[in-house]
Amino acid sequence: MRRRQLLDIAAAGAALATLKTLGGCAPDGDGGPGQPPTTPEGEGASMQHIAMLVYPGFTALDLIGPQTTFSMLDNVKVHLVWKTLDPLTTDSGITLLPTTTFEACPEELAVLFVPGGVAGTIAVMKDAEVLDFLAARAETASYVTSVCTGSLVLGAAGLLRGYSATSHWAMREVLPLLGAERVDARYIEDRNRITGGGVTSGIDFGLRIAAKMRGEAAAQTAQLIMEYAPDPPYQAGTPESAPAAIVERLSALIAPDVAEARKAAEQARARW
Repeated sequence: MRRRQLLDIAAAGAALATLKTLGGCAPDGDGGPGQPPTTPEGEGASMQHIAMLVYPGFTALDLIGPQTTFSMLDNVKVHLVWKTLDPLTTDSGITLLPTTTFEACPEELAVLFVPGGVAGTIAVMKDAEVLDFLAARAETASYVTSVCTGSLVLGAAGLLRGYSATSHWAMREVLPLLGAERVDARYIEDRNRITGGGVTSGIDFGLRIAAKMRGEAAAQTAQLIMEYAPDPPYQAGTPESAPAAIVERLSALIAPDVAEARKAAEQARARW
């Protein structure tokens, strides 16, 4: 049985249970501000589009975690969007192909998503073409989202002004320069702005978005298919849990990048 068939079964069961409980009424909040209605599965359901920005030097796992989750949802088309269709190399050396261009990307989006990185991210924070594309698509996107330092790119496009947001722990200090309220969290939702923390938070993020789009049963099924049950060998995934010497050493190594990100944020603010 294919994974999408498994999700069909889960979604159908959840929908039936909801209808029995509510007497055929829609779930509370369905269709409210920033909350697009859960699209029914199966024949006749309208296609929803997710645009995931890709760019030279982004972090592959920021994208692959949520993209894997989204790929399990029916009636969803995921677009990997860049200026051209030329191959791109991520910061870990993986090469991938965009599937559409800025010009061809659908205008009506369920999700607009930006992954993070370091040098590559700082570069696109200064790229007017990228920022203009994000600002334009954000006007009609149901959810405007990011993982890791992708929130700095959203901020550079002026899309986090007045919103709470998070980022990779080492870069969160840049968020206030972009008009955002910094939150030290793995995941934060403020109206239709949803931002995830560093790298691996993309899987948590993807599952939460899947639940919003297709219900908790579909998200839980995707989690089970991926066997996502974190059990790391070390408790060193945050500055609070890692050994102090490691935090100090890594903070010193990344300090020049943080300084560059701050400069890029200041430049971006001059465009507003």
